[in-house]
Amino acid sequence: MPTEGWASVGKFFLLLGGLFIALGALILVLERFPQLPIGRLPGDIRIERGNFHLYIPLGTSLLVSVLLTLLWSLISHLRR
Repeated sequence: MPTEGWASVGKFFLLLGGLFIALGALILVLERFPQLPIGRLPGDIRIERGNFHLYIPLGTSLLVSVLLTLLWSLISHLRR
């Protein structure tokens, strides 16, 4: 069994773990700034009726998706 295949899987998981650590740290830092509109962007759907609460973060999801796409493009461009 070739070892370079497993080495690339290991590198992928290390990168993924590093991204999760960075994302967790970013979330902890952003909690200290409640004035940021993350979670309250235009396009986020919030329905509250009595004891029922529904929250669908469409605007926030779109923003996070665009930022992650730009980050991934930058990383892939720098790796060439």
